[in-house]
Amino acid sequence: MPSARTEQAVARLADLTPRQIVAELDRYIVGQDDAKKAVAIALRNRWRRQRAPDAIREEISPNNIILIGPTGVGKTEIARRLAKLAAAPFVKVEASKFTEVGYVGRDVESMVRDLVESAIDMVRSERESEVEDLANERVDERLLDLLLPPPPDIKARQSAEETASAKEPDSAPPVVDGGVFTVSPTGAVTHAAEDDAAHDRYKRTRDKLRALLIDGQLDAREVEIEVLQPGPAMPGQMAGGAPDGMDGISDWLREMMPKRKKKRSVKLVEARRILLDEEIDKLIDHDDVTSDALERVEKLGIIFLDEIDKIAGERGPGGGPDVSREGVQRDLLPIVEGSNVSTRYGMVKTDHVLFIAAGAFHVSKPSDLIPELQGRFPIRVELKPLTEADFVRILTDPEHALTKQYAALVEAEGAGLNFTEDGIREIARIATLVNERMENIGARRLHTVMTTLLEDVLYELPDRGKERITVNAELVVSRLKAIVEDEDLRKYIL
Repeated sequence: MPSARTEQAVARLADLTPRQIVAELDRYIVGQDDAKKAVAIALRNRWRRQRAPDAIREEISPNNIILIGPTGVGKTEIARRLAKLAAAPFVKVEASKFTEVGYVGRDVESMVRDLVESAIDMVRSERESEVEDLANERVDERLLDLLLPPPPDIKARQSAEETASAKEPDSAPPVVDGGVFTVSPTGAVTHAAEDDAAHDRYKRTRDKLRALLIDGQLDAREVEIEVLQPGPAMPGQMAGGAPDGMDGISDWLREMMPKRKKKRSVKLVEARRILLDEEIDKLIDHDDVTSDALERVEKLGIIFLDEIDKIAGERGPGGGPDVSREGVQRDLLPIVEGSNVSTRYGMVKTDHVLFIAAGAFHVSKPSDLIPELQGRFPIRVELKPLTEADFVRILTDPEHALTKQYAALVEAEGAGLNFTEDGIREIARIATLVNERMENIGARRLHTVMTTLLEDVLYELPDRGKERITVNAELVVSRLKAIVEDEDLRKYIL
C-alpha cells in the first residue's frame, strides 16, 4: 500500500484533468497540441491507476511516449513542465551518453539512480520546509548560548532541574532552616533566592539579545563554532568519479570514518546558516525520506530519454547496424519494460516509471530501433517545425517569454526595455530566415538573434543611465541586416 505522503502526491493529480494540464502547458509552450494531449493523458492515467481495483492495478503499465521532431520545438520543455506540474521525480538523460555493458562509460541503469537522487532531493526539500520553523528556534537558542554563555551555577541548576524532572516527583532540593539551598559542582552552597536573582538577570539580558538577534543587528558579530571537517576523499569523490554501483560502498566507508570537528570564527549570519543545516539534519528522519522517495520514484517517476535517435541502428552500405548502439538498446529493454535496479538506497522497480523518449530522427527513423524497444514506446507523437507566426507567439505569449526575460535584465540596472509589435515580427522573420538557410535549430535561434541584437545595449547599459530603450523594426533591421546578408558572418554569429 502507498504511504500517506505518496497518496497526497497522487491526490494532487485529481484536480488536474487532461484539459487543465494542456492549459497549464500552454502557459509555457507554444503549439504542439498533439504532444501536450498525449502527455496529459499519460499523467492523468497515473491518478486513474491508483484508483483502480487492487487486483488489476499492478497490471496497468504506463504508455511510454516517443516525441519525434526537430531540435528546439519544445520536446524537452514539455516533459520538464509536465514533471513540475505533477510534482513528480524527473530526470533528463541523453541516450547517446550510454554505452553497452562491458564498455567504458555510463550504463543505462545510472538513469534510474539519477532519478532516485532527484526524488531524494525533492522529498528532503519538502521535509526541510516542514521543520524549518522549529530548526530556526533551536538555532536562535544555540546562537544565544554562544553570545551569552550561561554562568556555571545557572547551567548546573538547569541541568539539575532537567535531571530531577526525569526522576520521581518527590525528589526536591533540601530545605535547611526554612530555606532552600543548592550545592554547585564546586561544593559551594548558595541560597535559592540568590540563584533566582542571578537567573532573572541572565534571562533579562538573554531576552534583550534575542530581540537584537531577530532584528538582525548582531549579524556582523563574530562567534566561534565547531564545524565538521570533510573526511578523506572516497572513490566516488575522486577526479574520475566512481564506477556505477560504487556509490553505496563510498557512503559506507565515509560513515565508518571518525567525524572530526574544528573550531572556526565566523560572522553570526554565516554561523546561522551552518547551524541551521545541522538542526534540520537532526530533525529530519532520513529513513522516512528515503522510503518516501523510493515509493515516489516507483509510482510517479518520469525519465526523459533524449536523443534516442542517436542510438537507432543506422544501417549503412556495409550491412548491419552498429553493434554498440544496438547493445545500448538491448540494455534499455528490461528497464523500460520493468525490472529491479540496485541503487545506494535500495532496490527500485521500474515497472510504473513513465519513459518519454525524444529524437529528431533526421538520419534514422523510429523503425530503425530494434523491434522490442519500439514495442516499449507504443505512443508516437510527431512535433511540427516552428513557423514565423509561432516565433511571434513564443516572444510574447509564454509566462516567461524571452522578451520578458531581457526586460527583467535591463530593469535590474534601473532602465527600461520594451518591444514594439513590428520589432517582434522582424525578430521572428529573421530567426525563420536564418533557420531556413542554415541548420534549423527551432526556437533556440531566437536566443542567438536576441543576443546579437541586444549585445551593445547590454554592454553599455550601466553607462546609459535610466533611459527607456525601445526595440522596433527599424532598430532590428539596422542591427542585423548586415549579418543576415553576409553568409560567413551569419554562420558564426547567428
